[in-house]
Amino acid sequence: MATRYDLESWIIEALGGFPNQRGKIVDICRHVWAIHEQDLRSSDDLFFTWQYDIRWAANRLRDRKIMKPAEMSPKGVWELA
Repeated sequence: MATRYDLESWIIEALGGFPNQRGKIVDICRHVWAIHEQDLRSSDDLFFTWQYDIRWAANRLRDRKIMKPAEMSPKGVWELA
């Protein structure tokens, strides 16, 4: 069963497939859903909260310097560092 911490690796996976390792949040969420729908559906409460939790996962990745700080990216865009 997936947890909110799995979202971190799913973000990295999604961004790695985008040009320049950057993408709009909606496109990242679309990618996560396309690849991990079954994981999310079988994850109890995470199924209902994952689009909220993915934003916290992005913050954790920023804290660890894996993603660029929000102020260094255009609004609504996430980028790998």
